[in-house]
Amino acid sequence: MTGKIDFKRELPCYTAKRDSPQVTDVPDLQYLMIDGHGDPNTHAYGAAVSALYPVAYKLKFASKKQLERDYVVMPLEGLWWADDMDTFTTARDKARWDWTLMVMVPGWITADMFDDAVEQLGSKERPERLDDVRLESLSEGRCVQALHIGTFDDEAELLRYMHEEFIPQQGLTMVGKHHEIYLSDPRRVEPAKLRTILRQPVTDA
Repeated sequence: MTGKIDFKRELPCYTAKRDSPQVTDVPDLQYLMIDGHGDPNTHAYGAAVSALYPVAYKLKFASKKQLERDYVVMPLEGLWWADDMDTFTTARDKARWDWTLMVMVPGWITADMFDDAVEQLGSKERPERLDDVRLESLSEGRCVQALHIGTFDDEAELLRYMHEEFIPQQGLTMVGKHHEIYLSDPRRVEPAKLRTILRQPVTDA
């Protein structure tokens, strides 16, 4: 058996420069996903996270046992969108946000392995939203991303710069959904030191 793989180190798309947007190509990746709506400081958001991670760890242990392929469970990620995207920047209003929370899993994780993991979890202390978790691939392609350090509420200025200045200056236009990768665990890291990659898929203008 080879050593434990940490995809944050293996995949360049999991690194970014602080407050300095760059264009990068993101490969097609596979995720555990669950959808929701509204302010992330709510029970609904917490219930979504609490459904994702038990599945993620079941799959990690199954991969190690069945396939002899071990890996580090990946950080939480989120796709965010709204009818009015200004609710993320100049007219910030969390209640109007839609989201899909995600945890990346290796491409060798199969649908059968996912179904088995969900079934095993359902037989014990069943997470509230377990049935809403799905396994799905995401194709983002060319993206602009930057590292934000600080509170989530302080992201707005970097997002405004990415959306309104950097992306147009590169001859690009936004497509797809705003994507965040939470490299820090907010339960263990003080808000001012949280590290979050902000990503926006783009295409030629």
